[in-house]
Amino acid sequence: MKSISQLELKVLYEISQIIGQALDLDQILGDVLRILSETLEMKRATVTLLDEETSLLAIRASHGLSAEEKKRGVYKLDEGVTGRIFQTGKPFVVPDIAKEPLFLDRTRSRALERGRIAFLGVPIMLKGLAVGALTVDRLFGDDVSYDEDVRLLSIVTALIGQFVHLGKQVRAREEHLRRENLTLRFKLSKTYHRFFIVGQSQPMVRVHQMIEKVAPTRATVLLLGESGTGKTLTARMIHELSDRAKYPFIKVNCAAIPENLLESELFGYEKGAFTGAVAPKPGRFEEADKGTIFLDEIGELSAGTQAKLLRFLQEREFERLGGGKTRKVDVRIIAATNRDLADAAAMGEFREDLYYRLNVFPVLVPSLRERREDIPALLNHFLDKLSREYGRRLSFSPRALDALVKYDWPGNVREMENLVERLSIMVEDERIDLADIPPYFFASGKPQAALPAEGAGSLKDMEKREVMAALERHGWVQSRAARELGLTLRQMGYRIKKFGLERLVDERRGREHGLETH
Repeated sequence: MKSISQLELKVLYEISQIIGQALDLDQILGDVLRILSETLEMKRATVTLLDEETSLLAIRASHGLSAEEKKRGVYKLDEGVTGRIFQTGKPFVVPDIAKEPLFLDRTRSRALERGRIAFLGVPIMLKGLAVGALTVDRLFGDDVSYDEDVRLLSIVTALIGQFVHLGKQVRAREEHLRRENLTLRFKLSKTYHRFFIVGQSQPMVRVHQMIEKVAPTRATVLLLGESGTGKTLTARMIHELSDRAKYPFIKVNCAAIPENLLESELFGYEKGAFTGAVAPKPGRFEEADKGTIFLDEIGELSAGTQAKLLRFLQEREFERLGGGKTRKVDVRIIAATNRDLADAAAMGEFREDLYYRLNVFPVLVPSLRERREDIPALLNHFLDKLSREYGRRLSFSPRALDALVKYDWPGNVREMENLVERLSIMVEDERIDLADIPPYFFASGKPQAALPAEGAGSLKDMEKREVMAALERHGWVQSRAARELGLTLRQMGYRIKKFGLERLVDERRGREHGLETH
């Protein structure tokens, strides 16, 4: 029969081999406890470590406990035998757990055990401070020396402590590298998206800071702001700066898809779900698996689609239209709206529970009126870009630049980019002057007065005029007007319907082609 010292040497050798080869803390702890249990007959071995976030002691690894028993092993720092070991930093031996008032049996794993049970615990020390405890059960026997067990367990905890320390150093280094990597990626992404480089006003600096904070997390983001402010670009930057950057970024404009088709577009459909569904089709959520889905104009969702989206946010599962199979995907949601969703929820126009699920991390993307100091740089940025594209050296005259800075840009950055492109094509000279700016930018020879900060009605009127002006310039051809405004054909159709322009468009289009409409 092997002596105790031979067994100890065998155990320590096996443990040192494990620690020298493995990198994962949980795997190492599990293997160490298995060796103690199988070789030295130490039952219900556990490693309990301090959770720095909760300031509680919790079982990190165990051998001989069920998952439920392990889950119950959580202690306050001054609670029970485990708490005593942690506070004193000294071993604690309970010869008979039935006679020790400090022993809690929090895991309730010994209810069916017969005979006398001893309990041994040794602190895991790091730089003179306890960070946890290694505990084992011993079935009572006169031939067992607790001193020898404590001595062996103390050697084992010294090895565990070194690995815990190494793990902390590795995690700290990884966090430092992750933050450095995020900062570098943000700089590179800003270089790619020049829209953010030229945005140095205080409102845009705040947006930069919020993007950097939320990008590496899994949090749902709600982008708020007027149409054309750059919400899509903001969503893409959040995606590119996240761990999901190598996976898909799927954009869905909820206002551009007819209500009766939106659910199948988002969640997919099975064969035979409706007339024309000749084959199954995955939805946009499935396409975005492991990546990000950007739901633009989220405020336009129907009540039915809102309910299905809420279920997905709560349970991360859904069924395709016409199907019964429940599907799960790993998708981050970024939503955007130019509506006041809080007000819409209060009015019963938008589900309140869905609003709170979406509003985890709201980011307000400012309008150009709120970042007026960025306007000259943005204008010159777009002009430089188009000058290179068209092979011309264009510039703004001081008078033109001053007028455009004073203009309130109801269509924001999108309107600005479209205007600069139109000017780049239309002007004869290399300098863009005040006379080159379209008349609708002015009222009585002056730049238009600022829109009220919360003038939703005024903004709607301005958007309507912008749509009508674009249609008129392009002979009431919707596709051409949509291209000028940076919209899809569906988005243009939605706006025509929204502003009640269908009949007018039909009449004017008919006249362009010499047709009579009734």
